[in-house]
Amino acid sequence: MSSHPELAEEGAIQIVVIKTTGDKILSQPLADIGGKGLFTKEIDEALINGDIDIAVHSMKDVPTYLPDKTILPCNLPREDVRDAFISLSASSLADLPAGSVVGTASLRRKSQILHRYPSLSVQDNFRGNVQTRLRRLSEGVVQATLLAVAGLKRLNMTENVTSTLSIDDMLPAVAQGAIGIACRSDDDKMAEYLASLNHEETRLAVSCERAFLETLDGSCRTPIAGYACRNEDGNCLFRGLVASPDGTRVLETSRIGAYAVEDMMKMGKDAGEELLSRAGPGFFSS
Repeated sequence: MSSHPELAEEGAIQIVVIKTTGDKILSQPLADIGGKGLFTKEIDEALINGDIDIAVHSMKDVPTYLPDKTILPCNLPREDVRDAFISLSASSLADLPAGSVVGTASLRRKSQILHRYPSLSVQDNFRGNVQTRLRRLSEGVVQATLLAVAGLKRLNMTENVTSTLSIDDMLPAVAQGAIGIACRSDDDKMAEYLASLNHEETRLAVSCERAFLETLDGSCRTPIAGYACRNEDGNCLFRGLVASPDGTRVLETSRIGAYAVEDMMKMGKDAGEELLSRAGPGFFSS
């Protein structure tokens, strides 16, 4: 609305809230219901059918393959990519007594927690919205949980954060903190609106991370983390990680290169290929 006065007129924009399968089915792990497209499928269908004109996604939820007839030309400026540690009894993961239970449905978080703190245990069917997870924490079902700082900021719920984990302690999910906006590939008008909102630095970082994920063929059953950012020299620094679900094996790599789309896509792909060859067959099923 602030970029396009005609959209500020009353009734020019209608917001349609769409509940997806991933929002509705909370009793099972995501991988058991069918993996990644669970938070996007219904929204994509509404877009393709013409019920909506643009679709707003958390990029973390968007599969590496976009549906036919859609494009995703726009990423908004990225929010804080880090994970928050939340506990009523401890100030950090290191501060939790042995045997404490951490609630997280994310295999990426679970494997990195167990790798560093093998004395902790992880309750991994810990799903639901932020409010549900915080309630289960306060009921003592778990002693701590990790949530994306970005989500807590957008919900104005950062007062719940006990401490924030550094990137070194917990490498984020691919595209964490980034919002993407899609439209139909033949809709030039919407593409023009979205072009005015696109934040190119974020779009390139997300493209780099997603090239890494696509090379690894990442699914919800696979602990993968990846983060691209601009370093102090203005270049792209990419860091990638894969782990066995139990955290016993963690493989990491990094790349530095020009902050430009071809270079960054190649860095992501190259890092993914390196970790695939180092992991070897059977690594992800352990």
